This record gives sequence, structure tokens and C-alpha cells, in this order.
Amino acid sequence: MDNSLTSQLQTLGHPQRITLFKLLMRRYPDALPAGEICSVLGLKASTGSDYLSTLKSVGLIKSERRATHLHYSVNMIGVQAMTDALLGDCCKGRPDVCTFSASDENAPKKDRMMKVLFICSANSARSIMAEAILNTLGAEKFTAYSAGSQAGPDINPRVKALLEAKGHDTSQLFSKSLSTFQSDDAPRFDFVFTVCDDAANEACPAWPNQPISAHWGMADPAKATGTEAEINLAFQHAYGVLKNRLTAFVALPASELSAISLQREVDAIAVTSPTPQEAP
Repeated sequence: MDNSLTSQLQTLGHPQRITLFKLLMRRYPDALPAGEICSVLGLKASTGSDYLSTLKSVGLIKSERRATHLHYSVNMIGVQAMTDALLGDCCKGRPDVCTFSASDENAPKKDRMMKVLFICSANSARSIMAEAILNTLGAEKFTAYSAGSQAGPDINPRVKALLEAKGHDTSQLFSKSLSTFQSDDAPRFDFVFTVCDDAANEACPAWPNQPISAHWGMADPAKATGTEAEINLAFQHAYGVLKNRLTAFVALPASELSAISLQREVDAIAVTSPTPQEAP
């Protein structure tokens, strides 16, 4: 394995390899099967396997076997070593020469409401629920918004009924396109979360002021099948997962953490937050 900075930069210099790497970065900390990676990027299996092998050989990604398939994820230790080499050796640690998105300047500041955007593809179920839940749980610290990369005409009626049953105000909830928040007068976000894999797989907009971002992927309740009770249970489960994650998020001392520490915390929430069945 050659983890030298030169080898890593040469590997990322290939347009399709860096596209694959960016996909895994957007999905971090998820580990994706090779088949899904190839499907999303439109690669032949043999080509995708070659790119994955090359990225792994320079220490930028890693693999783990699940049953009979290998799953791939970003090797964050290797990536951090690469950026440290760039900032330390090439830029001599000078922030005026090389900027770094995880600097403390991008950490949320005290004594102001922090703005959070939840993104999904249709903005009809998971992202809408997340918006409503955070605006209730974190009303004193956060203002939540949601949008869809391919927003539908309206929110899912089961979601509206569920939120109303849980006591949330749904009068201001509606499906919104991601472009709504890309104008000059749009809110400037402190956090951006993708809550569905489809949205996370797409290229991310260049958000002003470089917000903390993370992927909180979860199953789409709108795709649930079975009896009426089973479908309703899928929506209840999605609500419970989001509520547990957002409870943990609201409890973070966001204004007291560095941007790097805060990034680690929000990444960990998707992995360590209890499921509704496990929640106390």
C-alpha cells in the first residue's frame, strides 16, 4: 500500500475515481456495496472494482465483508492524513494560503438561532418530519427547514396525519425545491443533513459559509408495503428514529465545540442513536 501524498493525489486526479470518492464522502459513515456504487455512477462492475481497488490501495477508502459482499466506506484516518500533509507540508499551516472547511470560524456561534436544513429527494416524508420535530424539540436554539432535490407536489398525507397526532403544527409544512434555498436572500445554514440515500448520492450544492453536513440515511416509509397497520408502523418507526437522532442533536453543546469535534458528533448520531425500540 502506497499512502504517499503524491500517490493519493494522482489517484484522485482521475475524474471518475474522484467522483466515486466524493460519493463515499457524501455517504460517510455509510458503507456501500460495490453494486450500489456502480449503479449510482453508471459504471461497469469491472471498472468500478478497479477504481475501488485503486482508492483502497492508497488508503483513502476501506472495505468490510458483510455476508458475501464487500462494502466500501471512506477511510477517514487516511483522508485526514492526506489533508494534514497538504496543509502542513504544502501550505506550511498558513490559513491565508490554504483554507480548511473545518476551521473554528465555521463552528456555530453562541447567542443566536442556528439554522438547519434537511434534504431528501421528494421532500414529502422524512425531511418534512425532521423539520417538524426539530422545530418542536429545538425551538429555543434551532430553526429547521426542509427541501427536496426532486420535490413533489405535496407532503405525504400519512406524514401530515402522524405529525398532527403527535401535536406538531403542520400549517406551514409543504414540499419545497432545493433551489428555494439557493438564492442570495435564502437562509445561511449552520447544518445540512441528508436523510435519504438518493439525495446524498447527488452532487451537493456549494452552500455559503460551509455548514456542518452529515448523512442521516434511513428507510423510506413511503415505500412500505403490507397491511394498513404495517404501513402505518413504518411511518411511526421513521418518526421515532428521527426523534431519537434529533434529541441527541439538540443535546449537543454546539456553540462550545470546535467545527471538527462537532462534525464527528453529528456523524456519530446516525450510527449510535438508539432505535425507537431501544430508546429509554
